[in-house]
Amino acid sequence: QVQLVESGGGLVQAGGTLRLSCVASGNILSVGRMAWYRQAPGEQRELVATFTGGGTTTYAESVKDRFTISRDSAKNTAYLQMNSLKPEDTAVYYCNANIWARATMTWGDYWGRGTQVTVSS
Repeated sequence: QVQLVESGGGLVQAGGTLRLSCVASGNILSVGRMAWYRQAPGEQRELVATFTGGGTTTYAESVKDRFTISRDSAKNTAYLQMNSLKPEDTAVYYCNANIWARATMTWGDYWGRGTQVTVSS
């Protein structure tokens, strides 16, 4: 069974930094695209950053130049470095990955349970 587990969330003051991690584990044959989403209370889930299997990164306009997505393919891990945090970055951050699992022998879309990020003003 495939699992995504996020960590690194917490409470930080405006202007501060946090680094989120997402580890994919289980019977994994290959990991493709990995991405971070976030969902604030009363809002829809939105895409924050993407790291494709080919190494391309994309960012939401609201986080460009402040957030950096990276990954360690050997560890099936993605990171989100968040700098210059703002109160409007407060949300639950979710990891999403496209994974070829041994159990299904096909690509599937997997989600973590999320980690809370709270930025105080």
